[in-house]
Amino acid sequence: MQTITTIGLDIAKSVFQIHGVGADGQVVIRRQVKRRYVLAFFSKLPPCLVGIEACASSHHWSRELKALGHTVRLMPPAYVKPYVKSQKNDAADAEAICEAVTRANMRFVATKTPEQQSCLTLHRTRHLFIRQQTAVINVIRAHFAEFGIVAPVGRKGVEELLDVVADPSDKRIPVIVRACLTALGAQLRRLKEQILEFDRVIMAWHRSNEASRRLDAIPGVGPILATALVASVADPKVFRSGRTFSAWIGLVPKQHSSGGKDRLGSISKQGDRYLRSLLMAGALAVIRYARIHSTKHRPWLTALLARRPTKIAAIALANKIARMAWAMMTRGERYKEPVAHAA
Repeated sequence: MQTITTIGLDIAKSVFQIHGVGADGQVVIRRQVKRRYVLAFFSKLPPCLVGIEACASSHHWSRELKALGHTVRLMPPAYVKPYVKSQKNDAADAEAICEAVTRANMRFVATKTPEQQSCLTLHRTRHLFIRQQTAVINVIRAHFAEFGIVAPVGRKGVEELLDVVADPSDKRIPVIVRACLTALGAQLRRLKEQILEFDRVIMAWHRSNEASRRLDAIPGVGPILATALVASVADPKVFRSGRTFSAWIGLVPKQHSSGGKDRLGSISKQGDRYLRSLLMAGALAVIRYARIHSTKHRPWLTALLARRPTKIAAIALANKIARMAWAMMTRGERYKEPVAHAA
């Protein structure tokens, strides 16, 4: 059998599809392999180029196949889709992956380490609990409103409502409703405890990571954003520039350019929604601080706020923070205060 040089691997939960070609581009193998036989199959092959879509479990398989001596390239699924020639099925997907991985202008995803994926798991679990906390608070407020009881917006308002539940002498809510609200209150307290515990674990990870500590010095970047950036970006040098990195996050304008005319729209919102939301929160915090304590030390931000709404200025500042973070991660440098600010 002709030597296989390139393989497109379509991963799945149980049955994987393999499409392999030789040096002349002719198909050598096209077959299905069950999950438990995948490593055994690749261990019998000479080192070759393996393409995989960057999706669930792809980083695990990338690490495993690299350990066997193969060269593994992960690709965003959206960049593989144009190479599907026929109806979508596992065989067509594997063939498309095999073709896409050999393209000279293809963009690849760096393989994450187990430590980076562990940190991302922390962030995703914490974010899930925060969403659940918001849902529980909204349910508590809605149930109280059904009986004409409302409270101010914020944490104190929720605590006031829970105090009503804890007071058996308050007869404004029926017994059955009180039992339901008591259970919801207990769930809310448990969620808050879990979120605080995850905050402590993320802080410990942040203190143990030198790159994360360096990013923490950027205005608008705290331990949460710093650890998320370090965990999400396996290799910052994959991005050609800070603008490319910012575009990956989705903080640059959409383009509708043609005929030499540049037409820019709203931000693309592509890429990592979680990172984008953290960068926006950090930018808004910097703007809020600047308005309270004067903006003289940041003339660029002062001029921008004078001619643009706050949200638009926050997007521009988030873009700038992302570019600074990319430069620091790529060059291994520390944050340097602007000359005007240092003076």
